[in-house]
Amino acid sequence: MNILKINNLELTYKNGHQAIQNMSLEVKNGMFGLLGPNGAGKSSLMKTIVGLQKPSSGTIEFNDVDIVEHTDYIKKNLGFLPQDFGVYPKVNAYDLLNHIANLKGINYKSERQKQIQYLLEKVNLLDFRDKEVHKFSGGMKQRFGVAQALLGNPKIIIVDEPTAGLDPEERNRFNTLLSDISKEVVVILSTHLVEDVKNLCSEMTIMNKGQILKTGKPKELIKELEGKVWSKFIENDELEMYQSSLKVISQQLMERQLQITVFAATQPEGFSQVDPILEHVYFNVLSQNK
Repeated sequence: MNILKINNLELTYKNGHQAIQNMSLEVKNGMFGLLGPNGAGKSSLMKTIVGLQKPSSGTIEFNDVDIVEHTDYIKKNLGFLPQDFGVYPKVNAYDLLNHIANLKGINYKSERQKQIQYLLEKVNLLDFRDKEVHKFSGGMKQRFGVAQALLGNPKIIIVDEPTAGLDPEERNRFNTLLSDISKEVVVILSTHLVEDVKNLCSEMTIMNKGQILKTGKPKELIKELEGKVWSKFIENDELEMYQSSLKVISQQLMERQLQITVFAATQPEGFSQVDPILEHVYFNVLSQNK
C-alpha cells in the first residue's frame, strides 16, 4: 500500500499570494479526485508534491519518506501527466518513449524495449508506434501521456486536467485506462470537471482559494444532501429576488425559463425536492467559500 501524507502545508509566493493554506490530506492506493475551479490552487499543490517548488512550511511524506527534503525519492517513484503535455515534432511514439525512458534512468535497452512494448499495448497505441506523436488526436496524445507517465513503474501518478478538450468517446476510453491503473498505485486526478470525479474516484476533496473545503467519498457526500436540495422554474427577472432569500447553488436556462436549484433544510414554497448529485455537493461547498 502506497500512502501520501500532507500535513499543515503552506505555500506563499514571492509576490505575497498564498496559494496553499494550512492543507492536510492523506491519499492511499486508488483514484483520488482533487476538485476545484480554475485558480483554486490545484496546480500549485501538484507542483509542490512533485518537487518543482518547495512549500513555505509543512510536510509531505510518501511511504514515510519526507519528499520535501528528499525530492529524488518522489521523482524516482513518480509518473506525471501535466495539463499541457508537450511533444517533440516529427518524432514517432516509440522513439519518444525510448528517449523519455532514458531520461528516467532505464539504462538497459532490453528493459526499455520491454516496457515500451507493454505500455503501448496497455494504452492501445501499439499499431501507431511508428506514427509521429504530433499527428495524434487529442485522445491519443493523452493516452501517450499516460504511457510516458507509467515508464519506470511509478508508485504515484499525478494527472492534471486530463480530459480537457476530449470528445465523450475519448474521455470514456481515457477514464477507463486511469481506473485500471489506479488499482495498484496512487493516482491523483486534478480537475475542475465534476463528472470525471463522479465516474472515477472513490475518494475526493474539494478545494478553493488554496484551502481544502470538503473531503470524503462521493457517495457519502451526496447522501449528506438528501432532503435538502430543491428546484423550481422561474422567470429570468426573478433570479435576484430568490438569490437574496435562498441559497441558490445552480441555475440553468431551459425552454426560455430559468431552473434554479437551492439548498435548504426545509422545503421552500413552490419548490420540488430533487435527488442530490455530486454537482450539487460541489456548488454547495463552493457557495460557502465565496
